[in-house]
Amino acid sequence: MSSSSSAPQPEVLAPDAGAVSRPSRRQRRWWTLAPGTYLLVGINAAVFLAMVAHGASFWMPTPEQVLHWGGESAGRVLLQNDWLSIVTAMFVHVGFWHIAVNMWCLWNLGLLAEPLMGSAGVIAVYVLTGAAGDLLSTLYNWIQFSGFHDINAFPVGAGASGAIFGIAGALILLLKPQRLPMIPAYEIKRLRRSVIYFAVINLVLGLGIFVGATAIHSGLNIDVSAHIGGLASGLLFAAPMLPRLGTPKALFKARLRLAIAVTSGVLVLFGFYLTRLAG
Repeated sequence: MSSSSSAPQPEVLAPDAGAVSRPSRRQRRWWTLAPGTYLLVGINAAVFLAMVAHGASFWMPTPEQVLHWGGESAGRVLLQNDWLSIVTAMFVHVGFWHIAVNMWCLWNLGLLAEPLMGSAGVIAVYVLTGAAGDLLSTLYNWIQFSGFHDINAFPVGAGASGAIFGIAGALILLLKPQRLPMIPAYEIKRLRRSVIYFAVINLVLGLGIFVGATAIHSGLNIDVSAHIGGLASGLLFAAPMLPRLGTPKALFKARLRLAIAVTSGVLVLFGFYLTRLAG
């Protein structure tokens, strides 16, 4: 899924032979086209390289290594108040293939989302929906494993997939013809359909792997709850928003601030509920 076709390209007409040539506009650097997306990919890559440079396995880091670098565990969050890991876990990955697949998805969805949300919007939706996914994962794992009375019994979670599903959820609401009247409706519908297919296929695939791994008691674990939490919070984030394209700047910024405030408020309330549940 590429974002290269997210907007129609204007027709370029050759100048008349007698026309006076104008100086060409200076070409923008590649990283200025989607700085928020590139920043997020860069942070994830830097964390992974730092892990490997300090002795973590390139292919499959141990749970202890993942926790050391910011992975989250429901036991540590709720019993040791390690709430910071709710945020740091979305920048930590469990091996090369894990980060490679996640960064490929983040890059494609981010390049599609940034013209609609702006750089601040992409970073905000990544952090907030990633946190929502980690919080829902914390709830699920607390319900599943708190009876063991052992903090080491809780599985370790990490990865950007919850935040990636969050970006997909936001795009599903923002990619509507009535919100982007300056772009052909068929193009918007095609892009939106691609994002929906991405979300549904990956949710079903993750659920299938999770059920199969649970049935055979495999160590492989797909955090489906984080995916669901990310997708749902992405829909919530985009509900009050208008796309940046075609929207007055002041109105877009006001709607973005509202989206951040609403989503943040819901996460704070959910976090408070988790503390009461564990207490």
